[in-house]
Amino acid sequence: MTQSIPHIRLHVNGDFDEKLLVVRDGLQICLFLPQAHETLKPHVQRALDIYLHAIGRESLSFYVDPDGQWQSLDAAGWDFIQQELQEEFGSRIHMVGSSAPGESTTRHRFRFQYVGRLEDSYWPGSVSALLMTFPTKFLEAQGPERFRALALEIVGSLPFSSGHAGLSFNGVPQASVVRDEMKALSFRYPAMDVISLEDVARELGSRVRAPAWMNFLGPPVLSGLGGTEALRSKLHSLATTVQALGPDRAVVTLGPYPEAGDTEQGQTLPAYRELARVLEPWLYQSSGVEDSDLFYCTRRWQRRFLD
Repeated sequence: MTQSIPHIRLHVNGDFDEKLLVVRDGLQICLFLPQAHETLKPHVQRALDIYLHAIGRESLSFYVDPDGQWQSLDAAGWDFIQQELQEEFGSRIHMVGSSAPGESTTRHRFRFQYVGRLEDSYWPGSVSALLMTFPTKFLEAQGPERFRALALEIVGSLPFSSGHAGLSFNGVPQASVVRDEMKALSFRYPAMDVISLEDVARELGSRVRAPAWMNFLGPPVLSGLGGTEALRSKLHSLATTVQALGPDRAVVTLGPYPEAGDTEQGQTLPAYRELARVLEPWLYQSSGVEDSDLFYCTRRWQRRFLD
């Protein structure tokens, strides 16, 4: 299983010429929710509780304060997180950390980020969004079935419209000093996701992103596909499973474990491409400049399973 997961370590020079690890291989669970923050509070709280139980509360050690600065996640920091979660209208929560001693330069092994939209958002296509990340070692230690069960447990109480779980580049992909290397790796390993959560949440609307190992589909996309059974009939890869999650939601899992793919080795992930073709009418496509630092917001990258 782990042979299909590339070992990614991208560094930049920090203060005193210290090499800072800013991007590494990992996993993520990412969900998009059409509801405003006011109705999502208890659901997000439950998702946070499940995440903390799985990784250990001490695995998160920094948070972003109201001024956008990183602060240590001490008792006062946790009080702030709870207050932010209970805000009456919109909410922004961002926490990161590492469970390994001495890894001060690898904060992004674990990450919990939530964007709760306002009821009357300025952006007509905006949605609420939730992101949780894990190091690859979490999958290696517990196995793909445990990770899949955890994803389903987290998703179970969330009224999502779409989402996904699988391999990802975890860290700070917008760092311009690693942009070219990141861009090359992201096209080589097409099933490793790169995301700027707030940018996508601002304009996703009812669309979906490109396929991952687990793909969560709800209204209106699932109904537009004809429902769970109709979707199952459109997918023919032997390892693909389609599981109903209630009357109007489903998860499509592409094989028994997550794969990155490798275009240099001819690993083009036909099951992922098959699902991409089925979802193409609902695929999220932005129009970022192709040589932008945010290459993962470009149409070329978003269509990597189609073109």
